[in-house]
Amino acid sequence: MKTGATSSAEPTPCVATIGFFDGVHLGHRYLIRQTQEVAVRRGVPAMVVTFATHPRQVMQPGYRPCLLTTCQEKEALLQEAGADRCLMLEFTPQLARLTAHEFMTLLHSRYGVEALVIGYDHRFGHGRSEGFDDYVRYGRELGMEVCLARAYCLADGTEVSSSRVRRLLQAGEVEEAACELGYRYFLSGTVVGGHRVGRTLGYPTANLQPDDPCKLVPAVGVYAVRVEWEGVPRAGMLSIGHRPTVDNGTERSIEVHIFDFEGDLYGRRLTLTFLSRLREEQKFASLDELAAQLRLDEEAARTCYASTFHLTTD
Repeated sequence: MKTGATSSAEPTPCVATIGFFDGVHLGHRYLIRQTQEVAVRRGVPAMVVTFATHPRQVMQPGYRPCLLTTCQEKEALLQEAGADRCLMLEFTPQLARLTAHEFMTLLHSRYGVEALVIGYDHRFGHGRSEGFDDYVRYGRELGMEVCLARAYCLADGTEVSSSRVRRLLQAGEVEEAACELGYRYFLSGTVVGGHRVGRTLGYPTANLQPDDPCKLVPAVGVYAVRVEWEGVPRAGMLSIGHRPTVDNGTERSIEVHIFDFEGDLYGRRLTLTFLSRLREEQKFASLDELAAQLRLDEEAARTCYASTFHLTTD
């Protein structure tokens, strides 16, 4: 998949769709499939136009988004979803000032967009004051076909959205979020120094610092996870929280124990894939009680991992 701006004087004709595409969830994937259908009919590539920076960060200085995907993750997921090309634009104040007509002119003249597939509820351009009928009219002027995409809903009629997925993850409902994403939510980061309390309980942990501070960390609690580094997947259990039994204060930690592993992971980059939330964070009366609960968590996490990936536990 090609990314970034085209440098040729004559851009390659393509069919495009526009959006921030945070999470690249099932609704986004349905939109991309519809874009691909138009592209195949025309015999040209399907391109996704998206942005490296969340628009609200430009429009509202100081705003910190809560993202489902980093730029690199989003590009990979867009490719997986069927996009032939990804145009990752920087959302600048200059770009924000463009009207819908000006933006469509830019797409047509600079990037070769000959057909534009619009999400059923999507608006763009300065002030987002124009609608689909306006886009169609501008398209006629430019020689650009404009198509309205069909909405994607779950079997119960629920409309999938990035904001809805965020709410599910913030509530710890990682399995429900996976049903709307089309994949299990994941978090990548680097192992940094921790408090080493887990080691004294027989459960040494790797303390993860996420790659992107804006990426959403699911709700406080204990989770069954798949841990991967250097292409090797392993089962594990993850604790997100404030370690109340050892009076950790307000500092949030992300600590993963990897089953059947001994070794030094400091400085290594791990990816945690969330399988299920096992329980909420609890404060125990003693470290012995905490250790007993960790043994129960391990059993539950191993069972979850084995059933998820259809493994035997023998």
